[in-house]
Amino acid sequence: MAGLRSTTVQDHVALVEIELCGELMIAASAADGERLSPDLIDEVLKVEPEGSSGSGG
Repeated sequence: MAGLRSTTVQDHVALVEIELCGELMIAASAADGERLSPDLIDEVLKVEPEGSSGSGG
C-alpha cells in the first residue's frame, strides 16, 4: 500500500469562491426576510452594474 504524501495543493480560484460563499452566508444571516435581493448580492460580491465599468465610455 502506498504511503500518504504530505503535499499542499492550492486552487486559488476555489479559495476565492469559498470566500465569496462565506460572504454571502454572512450577508444572508444578517438580512431581514428570506432572500437576499439581487442588488444586495451584487454589493456583497462587489459586482458593478452593467455599463458602469468606469472607463468613461
